[in-house]
Amino acid sequence: MKVILTSDVKGTGKKGQIINVSDGFARNCLFPKNLAVSADTTHVKELNEKNEATKRKASKLLQEAIDKKAELEGTTITVKVKCGENGKLFGSVTSKDIANSLTEQGYEIDKKMVLLKDPIKKTGREMIDIKLHTKVIARVNVVLEP
Repeated sequence: MKVILTSDVKGTGKKGQIINVSDGFARNCLFPKNLAVSADTTHVKELNEKNEATKRKASKLLQEAIDKKAELEGTTITVKVKCGENGKLFGSVTSKDIANSLTEQGYEIDKKMVLLKDPIKKTGREMIDIKLHTKVIARVNVVLEP
């Protein structure tokens, strides 16, 4: 019997897959627990429509990320910091500080999107990566001024 899984079933398949299972397994286990529905034409059509909508949404998000990368790519952010004589900061500049500076300039950037290996502890210029999408990373120039 062909069924469409409505949730992940260990050892059987993932949500949204169309699989062949025995009639007894479908009637006694999958259908009573609402883990699957029969793979008739209406359910298959619904599944295909849902998959197409998901693909459209993913491509739209990717395009938005590419557009945002084009805006951000040449951007220079200036952050004013307190520092000592040798350019060493009192404290450090973290991804939260960089995200706040970008937000002040009109870009919607979350601190989780800013990829910093370690907090910045000296004045000068740094190139920072910002992960806009799983496939799109923008580079922003950050200038730390005393």
